[in-house]
Amino acid sequence: MNQMSPVTVSVNGRTYAWPRVPAIAICLDGCEPAYLDEAIKAGLMPALVRIKQKGTVRFAHSVIPSFTNPNNLSIATGRPPSVHGICGNYLYERETGKEVMMNDPRFLRASTIFQAFYDAGAKVAVVTAKDKLRALLGKGLAFDEGRALCFSAEKSDTTSKAEHGIDNASKHFGLPVPEVYSAELSEFVFAAGVQLLKEFRPDIMYLTTTDYVQHKYAPGVPQANAFYEMFDKYLTELDALGAAIVVTADHGMKPKHKADGSPDVVYVQDLLDEWLGKDAARVILPITDPYVVHHGALGS
Repeated sequence: MNQMSPVTVSVNGRTYAWPRVPAIAICLDGCEPAYLDEAIKAGLMPALVRIKQKGTVRFAHSVIPSFTNPNNLSIATGRPPSVHGICGNYLYERETGKEVMMNDPRFLRASTIFQAFYDAGAKVAVVTAKDKLRALLGKGLAFDEGRALCFSAEKSDTTSKAEHGIDNASKHFGLPVPEVYSAELSEFVFAAGVQLLKEFRPDIMYLTTTDYVQHKYAPGVPQANAFYEMFDKYLTELDALGAAIVVTADHGMKPKHKADGSPDVVYVQDLLDEWLGKDAARVILPITDPYVVHHGALGS
């Protein structure tokens, strides 16, 4: 904190202290607590064990609907979807009569904490795994003063100073663009975060991952444990660099099948057609987004 920094910043009816050291929030997409428990049990997360012993551990309910966009924006604004307006990944827009993705900043009704701190003079960095969140989380940031960066791992080779605060982030950090359906997409976020903490030294940094691994693998299996072992190594580096760190999730994961393995699915359109008459109601799937490979299990 320098002498010109404010003591607190207020946004959306809440007040936040100005960080004395870089404050980092990490959103592990789809991180059901059992993933951490199993990886810790296997001896793969010594950094998290140490941080949990020294820090604070709390369990929280995600906001509803328990999808990536509504919950990331609730973390970013400190308020529920009824305030910030991002009520799903996908929306029926009454004004146009169209079904649209909710990744356009025009749907966001509240300022983010990042914008509030930026407006107060802070240096802010936001790194997302997939690009669908980037514009929402970066709303209100200006990239012409050298105090803000906001980019995704997915599109890291096409970033520009004007739109993201950095030219070709992939080249800058020496990190190849990962396959979007991979654990490496999240690893890019962590690796970039470590380099940003060293080079840019932001006051506020937000790192948010993809839940490809969590949709695909159950807690405790080798592939899931390998992901959390990888994360723990980056957590060690961030902690050693003197940051104040919060690790959270946007939602958890639960099986969506019956004991016999058959899908546990309710077809709402069929029910409404039966109750109200055919085509009296229109049902859309609010989890819909372009990443169909791991979202193909109706949310997992």
